[in-house]
Amino acid sequence: MAVRIVFMGTPQFAVPILQSLIDALPLGGAHGETVGVVTQPDRPRGRGRKSQPSPVKALAEKHGLPVLEPSSLRHPEVLVGLQALRPDVIVVASFGQILPPAVLELPPFGCINVHASLLPRWRGAAPVAAAILAGDTVTGITVMKMDIGLDTGPILSQRPLVIDSDDTSESLTNRLAQLGADALRETLPDWLAGNIEPQPQDEVSATYAPRLAKEQGRVDWSMSAENIALQVRAFNPWPGAFTYWQDKLLRILRATVTTERAGGEAKESSAPTVLREPDGGSQRLAGGDLLPGTVFARLDGPAVVTGRGVLLLHEVQLAAKQPMAASDFARGARNFIGARLA
Repeated sequence: MAVRIVFMGTPQFAVPILQSLIDALPLGGAHGETVGVVTQPDRPRGRGRKSQPSPVKALAEKHGLPVLEPSSLRHPEVLVGLQALRPDVIVVASFGQILPPAVLELPPFGCINVHASLLPRWRGAAPVAAAILAGDTVTGITVMKMDIGLDTGPILSQRPLVIDSDDTSESLTNRLAQLGADALRETLPDWLAGNIEPQPQDEVSATYAPRLAKEQGRVDWSMSAENIALQVRAFNPWPGAFTYWQDKLLRILRATVTTERAGGEAKESSAPTVLREPDGGSQRLAGGDLLPGTVFARLDGPAVVTGRGVLLLHEVQLAAKQPMAASDFARGARNFIGARLA
């Protein structure tokens, strides 16, 4: 007997999870057959902004699976298409749309979501970035039975994962994707066999991770170096941590916190007195300390004064240019050392 599985997903995170289903997932005395894939429509991607399929669609087409690409799951023809696939269970991983009740109620074994956090922490669209930005040391995967709420359904299983100190959203997402595939492979057979009692989430402990906006990536140099370093990691690759130098957008791709002072750390003052160096270089507070955002030189590369502490730059990217080591950029960019980033 084959259990008919429909998969819903869109980005790279969902690819290993779909692959685990395609690889003839054993389901006790039965086996799983992936009979169709639902993903977001093709969208412009990359520098050329050419219309390209989602990573999930590319994998589905490689294996000859039928693909539905609805702009909205609420269109009546979408439900008709899903009904034609006769799913026993729908597996969802970062699909990008809310499933309406008619879809949730369609498969006999429900809709099962593979979510990239330890629910109820970080419900919502951007749980990986939220975990890094908050300074969490542990995240994980939750396999849950979906209901009409936003990641509010009962939990079937969870797998923790330590967040490494150098993890970016990209690297952590890749590790979580593989963990999600493993968790689904272990959980789905037991769920279909009736061996799992879903556990309700603790609503009191719930936190939310809304969809990211581009402007969130702009660095506020009055913040602490620690918080900015978290921002650099959390927003890599999108929306990217960025600042402005000589009115040009400068992305900060890699950076770490250092305790070295730059003629004294910037004072946490709401209205500091600004003094300019006679040569028109870096700005200073009345006490002689550099203002937040000021770049200074260290032996191991350029660093920036923040509201508390110093941020050492490792890799940067000027708009329309290739990424490069921050030390190489500082050597070639006139007046970068001593400039104040905004």
